Amino acid sequence: MSRVAVFASGSGSNAENIVKYFSGRLSSDDFSFYCNNKNAFVNERAKELGVKITLFSREEFYNSDIIVEQLKKEGCEIIVLAGFLWLIPDNLVKAFKGKIINVHPALLPKYGGKGMYGKKVHEAVVENKETESGITIHYVDENYDEGKVIFQASCDITELDSASDVERKVHDLEYLYYPKVIEQLLKLD
Repeated sequence: MSRVAVFASGSGSNAENIVKYFSGRLSSDDFSFYCNNKNAFVNERAKELGVKITLFSREEFYNSDIIVEQLKKEGCEIIVLAGFLWLIPDNLVKAFKGKIINVHPALLPKYGGKGMYGKKVHEAVVENKETESGITIHYVDENYDEGKVIFQASCDITELDSASDVERKVHDLEYLYYPKVIEQLLKLD
């Protein structure tokens, strides 16, 4: 039984941070990772952490109920997007309404929407000479980055900060706050 399903497309550093945050309260069996990229490093992290990982294709994700049925069978209580780059399909949103969350690397509604992820966000923040950036943790709906905001945290940006500097500051916020919000939603505190 996996209470927390973490969807990731890349390195999985947030996924690993989440599992480690709950160490001692939840076991690796309480988590499952889902990945749409067989070459993503999150697959290695899952093995190291002893977390079950499910790889899936675009066809399985968008044109079937395979993922929805597996999540239900696992007893999933919350779906956590951690660097997952695909739009969540309607069948998954409907089956887990109010139970899918995402962390976005900016203060929404700024720098959100299709194509705004990772370094692209931080480059845009620097290019536009913003004085702050941050994270937005929000519920997921049928559109990119438009779900109800749960939590935001900000960090100061200086004119000397590069996109990499902003990325580091934002990652620090993600690592600090994302597990805490998940904890509150799971009512473990």
